[in-house]
Amino acid sequence: MQITKETLIGDILDMDRTTAPYFLEMGMHCLGCPSARGETLEQACAVHGVNADELVAKINAHLSK
Repeated sequence: MQITKETLIGDILDMDRTTAPYFLEMGMHCLGCPSARGETLEQACAVHGVNADELVAKINAHLSK
């Protein structure tokens, strides 16, 4: 699965839980919260002041290992 800015946080975590540290690093500490899981990666990045394109690239690089 290729991650995009429109991918839901919950879908990313369900696919590979080892991606959680990327969200924790940006200050998203409520990963189990239903509202957090329902946010897109882009929405979460906007709230936490993170560049969404950079995070997408990091997660996709991690998943391709």
